[in-house]
Amino acid sequence: MYAEGACAVGKPVVLGIESSCDETGAGIVRDGELLAHVVASSMDEHARYGGVVPEIAARAHLHAFTPVVRQALDQAGLRLNQLDAVAVTTGPGLSGALQVGLAGAKTLAYSAGVPLYGVHHLAGHVAADTLEHGPLPEPCVVLIVSGGHTSLLLVRDLVREPILHLGDTLDDAAGECFDKVARILGLPYPGGPAIDRAARDGDPRAVAFPRPLTRPGDDPYAFSFSGLKTAAARWVERHRIRGEELSVADGAAALQEAVADVLTRKALAACRAYDVRTLVVVGGVAANSRVRGLAEERCAAAGIELRVPPMTLCTDNGAMIAAVGDLLVRSDAEPAPLNVSIDPSAPLEYASLTPLPNAPVRAA
Repeated sequence: MYAEGACAVGKPVVLGIESSCDETGAGIVRDGELLAHVVASSMDEHARYGGVVPEIAARAHLHAFTPVVRQALDQAGLRLNQLDAVAVTTGPGLSGALQVGLAGAKTLAYSAGVPLYGVHHLAGHVAADTLEHGPLPEPCVVLIVSGGHTSLLLVRDLVREPILHLGDTLDDAAGECFDKVARILGLPYPGGPAIDRAARDGDPRAVAFPRPLTRPGDDPYAFSFSGLKTAAARWVERHRIRGEELSVADGAAALQEAVADVLTRKALAACRAYDVRTLVVVGGVAANSRVRGLAEERCAAAGIELRVPPMTLCTDNGAMIAAVGDLLVRSDAEPAPLNVSIDPSAPLEYASLTPLPNAPVRAA
């Protein structure tokens, strides 16, 4: 995965910074090749609260930023003055966390005398796949599944053309559903990995959980996982009221199966409708074993190529932001202005995201 050596003549080196939630990430990419990939997570500090605490996340980014960047430079065998550009997540995400990353990235870009690029966090997830599998086919369908986002996209040129939203979640995202149901089942935070582990010993057919928005007449590409979360909560409640033993493994396996079924069913439908031969699945929930497994089965049966990044590139990281920055530099995109700000609730329209301080504030 990692390329050897430092700079190559005529090939810009881009440092990417990610700090939208609870991971401080720094990655370095040159001409589509990953030179460095370092992540510091504050997840353990949030686990006692059952979810991410914004103030704790922001302080953790402050402590981790410099060590993570230094480690990335060392891993790539580079000095700061050998960078050609810096890319940073400017939204969406936690406001304080984004501010820390942006302030640090501005400082690095100014010190190195190189341009700064503002990047949309979700575009980073899409670009993560290019670090493993090369340029994205044009067009391709992209399924983004994470703790806060579930979207189906039609992507042509990631950094030159607008990104078409085929469908988004109407309420809870898939990862959010995992987190909430894990808490109901008594499993630790983060819920996604805990559900995946528990499901290994369970029967996915033991509980008939619903498949939201899959009936005739429903929006074929929209998602809704709030009702699934409620169904799981009622299943647990019924067992407790009756004094019956609860099979956490069966509940986890059935929930995971329902989520994977809905995600892959809608993604394959989009591929067929738009005559696309490649499906790219990205985001933290793309690390889920059943989501990966069912996507592989259904894509193979439909003759559709499936691309999923390595698990280390599925969760938030700086390498994916560097990948977008690398594409922006190579496409001669305009860098961000010096007064670039953050947009904590930015919609995904373009990979480049350079909101200004006087831009209207969107409701979260």
